[in-house]
Amino acid sequence: MSKKTDLRVKRTHKMIIEAFFHLVEEKGYDCITIQDIADEAMINRATFYAHFKDKQDLYEQIFDFAINAFTSVIDTEQIIVSNRIKVKQIEFLLTHIYINIQKNKNFFLTIMDGSSNELLRKKLADIIYEKYADIFSKLKITENDIEVPIDFIIEYMTSIFIGTLHWWITSDTDMSPNHLARLVIKLVGNGHLTVLGLEIDK
Repeated sequence: MSKKTDLRVKRTHKMIIEAFFHLVEEKGYDCITIQDIADEAMINRATFYAHFKDKQDLYEQIFDFAINAFTSVIDTEQIIVSNRIKVKQIEFLLTHIYINIQKNKNFFLTIMDGSSNELLRKKLADIIYEKYADIFSKLKITENDIEVPIDFIIEYMTSIFIGTLHWWITSDTDMSPNHLARLVIKLVGNGHLTVLGLEIDK
């Protein structure tokens, strides 16, 4: 594929996604047809099918993009070193994620709507569990002699993350991405990470 063709393919891909967002906002996911998307993106149906199998495939690819935007924050090896959490590193990465979300607000409003919100939270929890399974497996968490299940902690952390994010993009707040990142870290960091047996580098 030539560079020119490749750019054209990417541009069409982007136009389809933007058309989809616009239509979801206008009439809701269930009411949109492939023809609607094609008309909005000014392409024909065959071009749509060259990029996506169907509407569900388009949605899932967008959803995966969102998941990747979130999980880039936990892909970094430097976040936890010898059971010490590098808070500055997390703040930097989290701020970067929130900046990206702010730039693509409509996109994330679509992803965080209704049942998709629960699916997003579940996927994130699974990824966190997978990434940190080795660290979590070495820890036996007790709080006043009550053992705290790992999946309880993960559920709790992802709920804070998704809940605060949902508030941020649906409310009229002018809170900056960095302010939100610092606030979320404070919420999760105050005691909750130390309960995990992790020391926090301020």
